[in-house]
Amino acid sequence: MNIRRSVAALSLCAALGVAAAPAASAEDGPAGRSAGLYGTKDPKFDGVWRQSLALLAQDAVGVTPAKSAIDWLAGQQCADGGFPAYRADTTKACDPKKGEFTDATSAAVQALAALGGRADAVEKGIGWLKRHQNEDGGWGMNPGGPSDANSTSAAIGAFAATGQDPAKGGEDGEGGKDDHGGHGGKSPYDALLGLQLGCAAMADERGAFAYTAAKGEPVANELATASAALAIQGKGFVFETVGKDKGAGPKPLRCEDRDSKDGAGSGGAGTPKEAAEAALAHLSRVMSDTGSHLKSAMPGAKDQPDFGGTADAVVALAAGEHSAAAGKPLQWLQSKDSGAVAWAKGDPGALAKLVLAAHAAGANPRDFGGADLVQQLNATGPKPEAAAPDSGADAEGDSDGKGEEKKSDGGGIGGVWWTVGVCAVAGVGIGFLLSGRKRQQL
Repeated sequence: MNIRRSVAALSLCAALGVAAAPAASAEDGPAGRSAGLYGTKDPKFDGVWRQSLALLAQDAVGVTPAKSAIDWLAGQQCADGGFPAYRADTTKACDPKKGEFTDATSAAVQALAALGGRADAVEKGIGWLKRHQNEDGGWGMNPGGPSDANSTSAAIGAFAATGQDPAKGGEDGEGGKDDHGGHGGKSPYDALLGLQLGCAAMADERGAFAYTAAKGEPVANELATASAALAIQGKGFVFETVGKDKGAGPKPLRCEDRDSKDGAGSGGAGTPKEAAEAALAHLSRVMSDTGSHLKSAMPGAKDQPDFGGTADAVVALAAGEHSAAAGKPLQWLQSKDSGAVAWAKGDPGALAKLVLAAHAAGANPRDFGGADLVQQLNATGPKPEAAAPDSGADAEGDSDGKGEEKKSDGGGIGGVWWTVGVCAVAGVGIGFLLSGRKRQQL
């Protein structure tokens, strides 16, 4: 099984190596950071991705980000509505074929929608996603690329964040797509269901998702599974928390009475709800086998934990109202022995993932294994406008408890901004997740 996962990871890396955005920005902020940008590492692979996650995480815990940070993200948008991984010179036109990414666009749409005040940018981003939806209902990493689980999951999150039914994410009218998705009437859920391994797969891979369809048998990919398990529930990186547990673990595929001789994907889940439960059951089983976490499946990687993927799994389990199942990996992430807090230190994307996981599963991100993740995240970017009223610190880190509520235009597509509370890699992540898929940073 490890060999099969490595093959999938190798094919992913090959795809990611096709395009690279320009490096370095001439406009620098404090400590060598581009003005408004979170983090000091080279942003060419993940600038938009990590910025979007950082803004979402701050908003989720009641921090009002600096205007310059929001301006930086909105300023990365291309004229046609798509987003690149990063562009140093925003006066130069984007390359619409290989310079714009579904994951980056979807993450940016989710962040700008949550923060409010950028309805035009959000609408342009959603329009870009509609125009580039594939006939099978999914999305590829770049326009025209084969649909993959992570990019499709990130796009579903963008529609959900703007109050639209992801199953009706396609463009109707002149665009040639009906209100159910792609050109052939396929929805994003159809695309994801086609990537889930069913009863014909090996027992320990049933319910998992493949990154993309390929010749031969589909290959289980844990990062793709974590992303799809969240998205097929119709949720993005932030969602309205329920605050309860279903009282039982996720339901695996029931294969006893199914014919599993007609193909690798036969006998799988029939509905998005069943697919989500099967995927969550697979993730829970994998993490139980390791003790409490996912392992890195990147080619050449040592036998080591995947902190970002584990955080994505926690978010997906919490979204599915399986807080008890999310509890053990969450505790592991908080433990000093895991090294997760040390892994995330100084990295805005990684810190954001841990903040979102903690928030989704009911933990305190300001006391996460003794670390204040929110303060650490704030320190990687421009000073926030205000902290949460109940955080015990204002934007300058004082302890007067004062804060200022986030302002929103209340607009955007559908006029509905989701109540915040949690996340990819979306590579796809891969989490959800683009930088995780390119550099395994998240």
